[in-house]
Amino acid sequence: MPAPIQVSVLMTVFNTKLFYIKRAIDSLMSQDFQAFELIIIDDGSLGVNCEALMHYVEKYEDKVTYIRHSNRGQGESINRWVSSSSGKFITILDSDDEYKPNHLSSCLREIVNYDLICSNTETIVDSADDYYIPDKNDTTKLIHLDEAVLFGTLFGRREVFEKLNFRSGFAADAAFYEQAKSQFRVQKVNLRTYVYHRNIPGSICATIKKSNLTNS
Repeated sequence: MPAPIQVSVLMTVFNTKLFYIKRAIDSLMSQDFQAFELIIIDDGSLGVNCEALMHYVEKYEDKVTYIRHSNRGQGESINRWVSSSSGKFITILDSDDEYKPNHLSSCLREIVNYDLICSNTETIVDSADDYYIPDKNDTTKLIHLDEAVLFGTLFGRREVFEKLNFRSGFAADAAFYEQAKSQFRVQKVNLRTYVYHRNIPGSICATIKKSNLTNS
């Protein structure tokens, strides 16, 4: 009999290359903690990608739920499907990132005295400039990634995600974390077990940064 689900992992997908999605899924399936479920939310992807993805996750169907709806953005997609998850804890895996094998177990150790944590990342970059992203308070300025809050590193108790909603747009992850500070026990920890692929050209951070450089 399988162990009860302790952690629900939510992953939104929108036209992400299948190679990246497979990498993300495989990193989750390789965790040293296995009492989890994965809910994949296809946010209105176009083309044949969704069919290929559904075929790929068939081998993990005891752990994976695949959902598809019209495009509405990452934040709203997560808000909508939190109620369909089963875990005592909820976290996020961006479809173009990955976990180190001890990510979930490390988060579970860190969360003991808190309701919500986020963490720093092991960041994959093409150049040192990629360590800097637009400041949520002034997108014309840059901050180091270690000063930011990233969607994928959020890990918290179910009640946090049930009570709070992600907003739309840039820095929705940071806004969620700041909102949680006034109501829950929160902490940023230095795990670096989440692998953030900062060198993805089409990311929101990369687009805003490029736009600011072009207009400056």
